Amino acid sequence: MSPSRRDAHEALVELDGHRLRLRNLDKVLYPADGTTKAQVIDYYARVAPVLLPHLADRPVSRFRWPDGVESEMFVEKQVPRGTPEWVRRVTVDSPGSTRGHEKVTYPLLDSLASLTWVVNLAALELHVPQWHVGPRGGLHYPNRLVVDLDPGAPAGLAECAEVALLVRERLADDGLEPLPVTSGSKGMQLYAPVSGRQDSDTLRAYARRLAEGLARDRSDLVVSNMSKALRPGKVLLDWSQNHGKKTTISPYSLRGRPRADVAAPRTWAEVEDAGSMAQLHHTEVLRRVEERGDLAAALLADGPRVPTG
Repeated sequence: MSPSRRDAHEALVELDGHRLRLRNLDKVLYPADGTTKAQVIDYYARVAPVLLPHLADRPVSRFRWPDGVESEMFVEKQVPRGTPEWVRRVTVDSPGSTRGHEKVTYPLLDSLASLTWVVNLAALELHVPQWHVGPRGGLHYPNRLVVDLDPGAPAGLAECAEVALLVRERLADDGLEPLPVTSGSKGMQLYAPVSGRQDSDTLRAYARRLAEGLARDRSDLVVSNMSKALRPGKVLLDWSQNHGKKTTISPYSLRGRPRADVAAPRTWAEVEDAGSMAQLHHTEVLRRVEERGDLAAALLADGPRVPTG
């Protein structure tokens, strides 16, 4: 990203043949660690080579904090007025939308220019479904399964890691190879590539059976029911994230938390060393990507079908 004009407040850049004016670059978006909008844009530009493949062909819901994470946030799905013509988009059915839209037109972020465009709008968090679209906008079945691990205090990341190992074992029994991602918030997600030949309801039913089985076998540590009364000291296995209408935080996305932490792919060796696990700051993630590449690259390949019985 090479600015043609820059000062403390704004810069004019050319990316992929498109010119963008980046504004309010000196605004502090994360007061707790001092991360500015310029640093957020720089993070996304540097992590783009590994992030963009995980966003590819997936409608992106943007969680925006125009005045920083200590101010109001809003979720944006529909492309806003003034969206550049060169931003790829897809229109999908959205019956029951909270805004009364029967259809929503989402952006598809497939380039550094389109990624920088949404980040310049203070879209700190990028959320995507497990399904994707084809070149002409047709909806394709999900090609990854997700199991969300959400700890109920006083449980934390160490308990999530313990449960993640249990989930990995059960998924492996069914031929699935999950990849761990610390969420950048409280917990973790486990993703596994799947065939893309089964619908969201099938994947959700499979994830529910897995979660309920673990909750029965390890009731001391795991719950599958979302009732808050059941969750203190345990880890919720949220199987519902596989619903076709739901989204999860993309790997490598920043989070709108006090620190500029990231949904960061991890190794299983790190998960096994649960006592030293912590959420990762964006500066740490950039170092890891430089040294190790994309630890979630296996998600980009096809996986097996999930059992249905």
